Amino acid sequence: MPYIIAGLGNPGEEYENTRHNTGRIILNSITDEEFKFVKKLNAQVAETKIGKERVTFVAPDTFMNNSGKAIAPLVKSVKAAERLVVIYDDFNLPLGRIKISFNRSSGGHNGVESIIKAVKTEAFVRIRIGTAPEKNNGDAKVPHGDEKVLKFILSKFKDEEMKVLKKVGKRVAEAVEVLVREGREKAMSVYNAG
Repeated sequence: MPYIIAGLGNPGEEYENTRHNTGRIILNSITDEEFKFVKKLNAQVAETKIGKERVTFVAPDTFMNNSGKAIAPLVKSVKAAERLVVIYDDFNLPLGRIKISFNRSSGGHNGVESIIKAVKTEAFVRIRIGTAPEKNNGDAKVPHGDEKVLKFILSKFKDEEMKVLKKVGKRVAEAVEVLVREGREKAMSVYNAG
């Protein structure tokens, strides 16, 4: 049973480099393997190995709210869900910060909500990637109100923010490696610290 590493976003050029596509951006940065379109999943898929473990990278070509449709055929049991890792944007975290968690609610993220419904469990790993500007106290500068939130998550990253995201990609790649080789508890203890 392979590890499934999913990076969430929206397909199409107009969504490239937008905050809501952070999962896809990071996913593309953590593997050199070539992605191929798999019609049955409606997703871009790449495969590799980390140590002895098989790993399947998946970027759903569904829109965010239907992410679960691409994931469900790969995760057929609660046990399989424990080897699912979902990478996605979080505007409640400052840019540059990552947070790994397991068996939590969707936190209002439609892509994660779609996956929970499709795989019928919350018991999978999430890697949340901060996308918000940082306030002086280190907290995220969070947009308020549906319209402002939508405008923010669909806005494109600035060049200097993309540089930060590149560094984040390196940390996520390391975190995924630790997670696959040594387990999620170890990954959480190391990568949630800073």
